[in-house]
Amino acid sequence: MANHRGSEGTVHVGTSAIAELRGWEVTETMEAIDDTVLADTARTFQAGLNSFEGSASAFWDETDATGQEALTIGASVTIKFYPEGATSGDQYYTGTALVTGITRRAAIQGMVEVDFTFRGTGALSEATVV
Repeated sequence: MANHRGSEGTVHVGTSAIAELRGWEVTETMEAIDDTVLADTARTFQAGLNSFEGSASAFWDETDATGQEALTIGASVTIKFYPEGATSGDQYYTGTALVTGITRRAAIQGMVEVDFTFRGTGALSEATVV
């Protein structure tokens, strides 16, 4: 069974990698629609709508014009999450998302960091790098 180090992962905005990336996550969910009727003895459900949301954390880099600086509140972006890298044959997840949050922070004994949160508009697709 193959496994991968977290350091292999990357996130792209369109075709540009987010600079100084420290970590990311993406979560897919599906709503469950309750279709239980009075005669049932247990709840039953039908599959509802899918959605996804995610986040990325990085050391702040104001020179990353096509990565970090492209992620402004309300921006609609093509986001790509690469768990194993972005070379030919690698799998990744992609979709259109709105940037819903940006948190910047600094500490006396740390680097300036930035976190981005995303909310998908449509489906998250699995693809393979060609």
